[in-house]
Amino acid sequence: MSLSIRLSRGGSKKRPYYRVVVADARSPRDGRFIEKIGIYNPLLAKDSPERIKLDTDRAKHWLSVGAQPTDRVARFLDVLGVKERPARNNPNKGKPGEKATERAEERAEKLKAAEEAAAEAAAAPAPEPEPELVEEVAAEETPVEVAAEPVAEEAPAAVVEEAAPEAAAETEEKPADA
Repeated sequence: MSLSIRLSRGGSKKRPYYRVVVADARSPRDGRFIEKIGIYNPLLAKDSPERIKLDTDRAKHWLSVGAQPTDRVARFLDVLGVKERPARNNPNKGKPGEKATERAEERAEKLKAAEEAAAEAAAAPAPEPEPELVEEVAAEETPVEVAAEPVAEEAPAAVVEEAAPEAAAETEEKPADA
């Protein structure tokens, strides 16, 4: 029978809570286990002492019997000083994949081509317009005159009468008291 020290999930939806258990490797993740040796609450702060609680004596016992910890539990055991976890080295971890490198190369080629075109444009002198064409264009352009229409002085009064006909009627009907 192969034993594993692993996490068994509890808690509700989006509120995980784990038990550190010793179980048969063939049993389901949240199923039957042999012994509960600790808890792990990922919702607490990383520096909180309540985040990981583990019975180190029982963990040492199960490790001596031959139980294999999962990677996450091995990290916990390393932090608590129960079992040293060898550091892993993956030199290709940060490298982009094949498609990403192809896209980067294409972008670099396009950028280089654009820079070369800009350099050629800057190096070549700008063509000067021919003097005959400039004279023809100047002769064709004539200023456009805009005729101004006179504005009637009565227009504002008409607007006032339309806006407030009662007020205009009252002012005209009242005789001046002397």
